[in-house]
Amino acid sequence: MVGEPDGREVAYLDYNATAPLRPEALEATLGALCNVGNASSVHPLGRDAATRVGTARNQLADLLNCTPGEIIFTSGATEANNLALRAAYARGGVLVTTAVEHLAVLETARVITAGIPDALAVLPVDEDGVVDLESLYTALHDGEVVIVTVMLANNETGVLTDLKPIVKAAHEAGALVHTDATQYVGRLPLDLNEVDVDLLSLSAHKFGGPQGVGALFVRRGTPLQHRPLLVGGGQERGWRAGTLNVAGIAGLGAAAQAARLQLKQEAARTAELRDSLETGLISNVPGCRINGARVPRLPGVTSVTFPGIPADAVLATMPEVAASDGSACSSGAPSPSHVLLAMGCSREDADSTVRFSLGYATTKRDVERAVDATTRAVTYIRSVMAATAEP
Repeated sequence: MVGEPDGREVAYLDYNATAPLRPEALEATLGALCNVGNASSVHPLGRDAATRVGTARNQLADLLNCTPGEIIFTSGATEANNLALRAAYARGGVLVTTAVEHLAVLETARVITAGIPDALAVLPVDEDGVVDLESLYTALHDGEVVIVTVMLANNETGVLTDLKPIVKAAHEAGALVHTDATQYVGRLPLDLNEVDVDLLSLSAHKFGGPQGVGALFVRRGTPLQHRPLLVGGGQERGWRAGTLNVAGIAGLGAAAQAARLQLKQEAARTAELRDSLETGLISNVPGCRINGARVPRLPGVTSVTFPGIPADAVLATMPEVAASDGSACSSGAPSPSHVLLAMGCSREDADSTVRFSLGYATTKRDVERAVDATTRAVTYIRSVMAATAEP
């Protein structure tokens, strides 16, 4: 439970939008905020700030099993995605992505390939949200692909991508591979010695760090030249100019360390709670459907369609539960979820889908409250719609 400004308790099930700040991250962030010093300054206070940044870089590297020198701090995954794709596409060619990527990837891909014929290949997915590998092999065979970008875990459905065959095929074709791992990092084990991607994006606030800070992993020896979005002092080895966000970076590092130490236990506990939520909803809300339930998913994510019941009405009718109608980054947009449409859902079903996402601080009581509140909300809305439809 979390508290709202008016004192009400809310079952917070919106971790894919942002996770509550971990106590370790709060302590590290406040510690950095209470100390003055620019990490680029050479005096003792500056060196203290630089030490905090170095510690965070090491902590994140430990979580990812990479070297600290392969990490570039950014303002978040959106900036990291932009940096990665713009650098990888600098020499032109074909950019391959999927129909279910976050808009931070899809829109970047569309912008940097705009006006170039056949420069963008968007791979379809099946009804479970799994990437069609045959279409990838065709794209790699038909054009000069320079970069393949495929997300590791979908932000709306939690569906996981097996990157190994994608990386193998792309590298054999001479293409680089980028993954938006924003929803995956800190929730399931990730070993970058085993997952041989060239570039990876992440955001601290998805695993309990502060908002407004993230990172880009660039594998040592990757053949590309950085194309910074921000130019100036040359911080972060020229990838991102500007004074480092020491407090945010310190919080990111502390969250990464806490997640690493508790990863297996948190994943198992969250998966059990997610399964309990789904069982409760299926038992109490006739006709509801879980999207992507037949394939591997993140442990704490469920995308639930309530046919014929607008998701925004469900959410408005249960203020004691915090959830999302699809991606929080697109909430309020007039278009239905492009992810669900790509999976073959109708527009009506896409508009009737609620995403619940759980995490490290979710409790059994949160899940019970969400099941009860959702059941009441859907039942009430159905009764109102039925009454309105009567002649």
